[in-house]
Parts: sequence; C-alpha cells; structure tokens
Amino acid sequence: MVVSIHRPTKAIIDLKAIKENVENEVARLPKATNLFAVVKANGYGHGAIETATAALEGGASGFCVATVDEGIELREAGFSEPILVLGIVSVADIGLLSHYNLSFPVSTNEWLQEAAAFLQKNPVTNPLKVHLKVDTGMGRIGFISNEELLLAVKWLQEQSMFTWEGIFTHFATADQADDTYWQEQNQRFQTALACLPELPRYVHAGNSATALWHAEAVGNMVRYGIAMYGLNPSGTTLPETYPLKPALSLVSELVQVKLLEKGAGIGYGETYITPQAEWIGTVPIGYADGWLRKMQGFSLLVAGEYCEIVGRVCMDQLMIRLPRSFPAGTKVTLIGEDNGQCITMQKVAEQLETIHYEVACTLSARVPREYKS
Repeated sequence: MVVSIHRPTKAIIDLKAIKENVENEVARLPKATNLFAVVKANGYGHGAIETATAALEGGASGFCVATVDEGIELREAGFSEPILVLGIVSVADIGLLSHYNLSFPVSTNEWLQEAAAFLQKNPVTNPLKVHLKVDTGMGRIGFISNEELLLAVKWLQEQSMFTWEGIFTHFATADQADDTYWQEQNQRFQTALACLPELPRYVHAGNSATALWHAEAVGNMVRYGIAMYGLNPSGTTLPETYPLKPALSLVSELVQVKLLEKGAGIGYGETYITPQAEWIGTVPIGYADGWLRKMQGFSLLVAGEYCEIVGRVCMDQLMIRLPRSFPAGTKVTLIGEDNGQCITMQKVAEQLETIHYEVACTLSARVPREYKS
C-alpha cells in the first residue's frame, strides 16, 4: 500500500515521549535488569525503526519482534543490539536466524530434533540463540511439562551450534485487578526454573503490565511493549504507577464544508438525515486507513470543539457535523489534543469495543507517520 503523502491525514509520533517512557521504566528496574523494547507490528503502528532508535536512547538494551522479517528489518537498519523473535520460527529459516544473529523461542523437543537434522545438511556459521518458552497458563506456545523442558535444557547444553540464551513465560492477566491467576502462573514459572540445573543469561516473565504492577516477578529482563508508547496496558482497569506519555496523534483537515438543508441524507445507506439545516465537513480518512465504520457517532475535535461523525465512515472519507462554518484546511484531530481538549486512543478503543493495542496496529500503511523529537 502506497503511503499517501499528498493529503492532510497523518499520524504524528512523539519520539521524545517514547524515550521518556523507556527512561522512566529503566529508572524503576533493579540495576541488573535489562529492558528489551517491543517493536513488533511496526512498533505497534508507530514505526519500528524510529521507535527502536528512541527506545535505545532511553536506555533499552535490546529488542523484541514477532517475526524473523521484523528482526531482519532492524538488523538491516544497523541495530547491533540483541533481538528476540517472539513467534515460533520455521526450521527452514535457521540460516537467516544465524546470519542475522536473531534469538528465537523453542517450545518443543521435536523442533530441536528437526533443527539438528536440518543443520547436518545445512550447517551455519554462527551458533543459534535459543530462548525456551514455558507455557504457564497462556495456552499459546511453550513447554507444558517440566520434564520436557528439562530434556530440552540438557540437549542444548550438549550442542555446539546452539546457545541456550534465555527462558521465559508470558502472563495472561497481569493487567487485571484480580491477581489470582497471575500468582498461579508466576508460581508455575518459578517451579519450572527450580527444576533446572542452571539458568541462562536471560530469565524473563515481565511484559508492560507485569513491569508496572508486578515488580516482584522473577527475571532479569523486561519486555516493554505498549507502555513504551504511552498507553496503559489495562486500559482503565488499573491506575498507572507513573505517568505514561502517549506518543501518537492522528490529525487531518477539512477538505470541504457545506451547508445542507433539513432532510439531506449523509453517507452510504442514508444512515443520517439532517434534522435541520446543518454545516457538514468532509475529512479525508476512512476505514482503509484504519478508521473503521464503527466510528460513526464518535466525535472529533475541530478548533477544540467536539464534532460528531455523521453517516457511515467511507473507505477514504468521513463526514462530521460542524457547529458553524469553518474554512477548508481547518485542522481536525482524531487522536490527540486540541485547544485544551483531548481524544485518547483509549476512547477510540471504547467506541470500537476493543483495546487500544488494536487501534494503534490497525492504522494502515497509507497513513504517513511524521516524527518529532
């Protein structure tokens, strides 16, 4: 998808906010604890390379990505810090993992055996860095049996082309007020660690929510994700332990303003009919940009005034009801601050009945990202 730079719609990313969010978390961590900035999914829609740079300036010591390709993107951009791929990788990609020095998770002994057979025919130069994943209750990927986990550790210790670099788990409810299940998962992880003959370089269980509300979690590394972008991992369930600074604003402009008579239909399906003569403004953003149809009825900011989206959101445009005439070119704020008023990504998520993670990741590549620091 081409980036549409020749229209006024854009996402503005405050890199200083990202840097400060990382700095604040690093300052809270025990001295020997590493912070790996999670920049998967194009930095949660904020831009992987740019946010990785800001995180590094804030004190991050490594990065987490979701896929091999995302890791390669960072390496080719010049990042030499440790990079951990969080998703399961294919044995066929072992050569890439070695060449680009990417760490990766292993969750079954079968994968290790397949990898050993693959390496006999396809030797690599650099040792493969493995993080064993323990499924303590997420139900996603990872070893369930401690016996199987111990077999994997012993096998890795005997291999010259594998380095056992880490062990980790992921908490399912670290962002919830009731910590009962979190405690259960944490205990399972500690039990798994206790059965091992030794521990690797990295032991990590902390995501953003764990870092904020469960500092007692076992480990010497934190995977700092959504909070780095200034967003509360719990939405509104738990208060932030320190102020997070949102990094992303979404803005556009009015491209046409017109006075419509009473009874005029607006948008596909005529889902809004003007009850009286009204000023209607058109904004060039739609569901192809990630501003979804369910946003009908939500209000945007024009000169600090809330203006409701009327009619269905189109693929590329939407219409808002204005309190009066505004000139074409007037700024419209969809996410962010304007004249003392603010639309948060959390508010957008509530309109969509989802979470702000999804809102950030849904903003399409067509929307230009503009960076300020």
